[in-house]
Amino acid sequence: MTQVVLTMDRTLASEYNGHIFLGFAACSPKLIPSWLYTKIFCPSADEENGVLKYGHCGQRKIEAALLNNGFSENDVVVTHPDHLEKVIDKDTRVLCITTHDPLGLGPASTTFSDLVGREPYTAFYFRKLISNPLIRRHNLKVIVGGSGAWQLTDERIIAKLGIDCVVVGEGEITAVKMIEKALNGEDLPPFVEGEVVPLDQISIIKKPTLSGLIEIARGCGRGCRFCNPTMLNYRCQPLDRIIEEVRINVNAGKGVIFHAEDVLRYASKDFVPNEKAVMNLFREVKKLTPNIGISHFAHASAMAKPNLIEKLSELMNAGSQNYPFMSGQVGIETGSKRLVEKYMKGKVKPFKPEKWPEIVRESHKLLADNRWVPCNTLIIGLPGEKPEDVRDTIELVYDIREYKSLIVPLYFVPIGTLRDKKFFRTKDTIPEHWQLLAACMEHNFKWVDELAYESLKAVGMNGFKSWAIRRILSYMKRKLDPYLKIMREGKNPISAT
Repeated sequence: MTQVVLTMDRTLASEYNGHIFLGFAACSPKLIPSWLYTKIFCPSADEENGVLKYGHCGQRKIEAALLNNGFSENDVVVTHPDHLEKVIDKDTRVLCITTHDPLGLGPASTTFSDLVGREPYTAFYFRKLISNPLIRRHNLKVIVGGSGAWQLTDERIIAKLGIDCVVVGEGEITAVKMIEKALNGEDLPPFVEGEVVPLDQISIIKKPTLSGLIEIARGCGRGCRFCNPTMLNYRCQPLDRIIEEVRINVNAGKGVIFHAEDVLRYASKDFVPNEKAVMNLFREVKKLTPNIGISHFAHASAMAKPNLIEKLSELMNAGSQNYPFMSGQVGIETGSKRLVEKYMKGKVKPFKPEKWPEIVRESHKLLADNRWVPCNTLIIGLPGEKPEDVRDTIELVYDIREYKSLIVPLYFVPIGTLRDKKFFRTKDTIPEHWQLLAACMEHNFKWVDELAYESLKAVGMNGFKSWAIRRILSYMKRKLDPYLKIMREGKNPISAT
């Protein structure tokens, strides 16, 4: 009876032990056996007869859009990738796949896999999914979307993989049109740009999401040149629609994670946080659940309204045993004022580009004082990056070492207005890049044990799995220490050993 099956690769069918940022493990090279990776880091999301109890947030949006456009619940199902055989039948016509990193070309994957010469789990599991014999046996039309769809915009690649259509960008309007075309037997374009969805047409989810993730805003508006241009279209969901999605997750036994490129800018008309709106959002949702997390925020927003950080920490009781800290992903990208001016002036607003290193330092102090733990990203190899730019970033990394946080260095990936540039690879590194990588590793080694202990304790994880995760982290630190010494000298640790 199911006409349309929505699924994702196995790395997306997990709640990562209650810590979505453990999802970075999916971008790591395939160094441990798949069975151990899925058991320890990426345990399977709950499913019954192949149907996921909690679905990927993006697919829940597509599911809702289909249901709002005349499809019935019997027509559409969100399915676990390991159990397609339980839902695909003679009536199934379309398989829609959400992917974040199908070829392992994302920033995190290219960095980690290129360093050791192994493919990441993301690419391994996407290939496993797309080669499932059920797809050919039932002659399914395959439509792929998601944040990693840009990696598939090559006709030779999709022909080899057996993909009929790739939707790049937003999907609630365009993906639905492609699905209807496929069901009507019409030809599908190999690539289609997703139409930007007006705020009032962004569907409210019908069923709960993995980790309770709900979208409170879409887009960004800061206009960094290394980011997808569609991020310029910034809009926020009204509170009543957010509350509706919160209730769906809470009624299913979940807390929530607010997803936005910068949660602190919710309902803001400019680059200064709307303190009243943000506090009201958290207060109203806390009436329904005390378990509230965030996906992303911005250092500039934190410094534009430092009192907001203090008030949120107080409201959420940050520092308690059950809520040891607030955390979210946040971009530093570079410590070079020159590169900030060239590529990411918007990231600094409402401040000036030359203030960026100071903003990052002061933000870390503010966050540490209020029990926030930023998971920072850096970009290595921005076009035109010079040794002095890297040294500026190294200095900034050392400046924030005293503050509990993580720093994830990522190789430059050509997207956005820089898509005509080349990928940065390990062969392109200069001595300063190795010193920067060493500084990041030292920073993370300083804090990872404490963060792991607090995080695992907060979610009630004890016993074997907690022990195994901490043992693996300890093992990695010991194994990497000899390489770290070589990297401090500005040398490639692989070729130097």
